[in-house]
This record gives sequence, structure tokens and C-alpha cells, in this order.
Amino acid sequence: MANLSELPNIGKVLEQDLIKAGIKTPAELKDVGSKEAFLRIWENDSTVCLSELCALEGAVQGIR
Repeated sequence: MANLSELPNIGKVLEQDLIKAGIKTPAELKDVGSKEAFLRIWENDSTVCLSELCALEGAVQGIR
């Protein structure tokens, strides 16, 4: 998988948020983990919600 949007729960908007947070590949997301990824996104956009944290965890685990 080359694009973050190929992971479950990751659409184009969340993919762009991750890229802005410095996470550019699925491997980087899995290495960083959902909590750290969420916190990095939150630093750029304090309006993110817990649903996005759940989406990130699902993406890390490979489940919808």
C-alpha cells in the first residue's frame, strides 16, 4: 500500500491531515500509532474529534 487513503477509514481529507502532520505512508502511521497521529493532527487543527481517533485506530489495525 502506497497511499494512506488505501487504509480502512482513511479518506482524502484525513489523508491530507496526516500528511500535514508529517505522516506520509501507511507504514509511518503504523509505526507512530493512532494516538500519536491524532495528537499531531490536533496540533494543526484543534477541531478534530474522537471519531477521527477511532478511524485512525481502525486503520492501524486494518479494520473498518
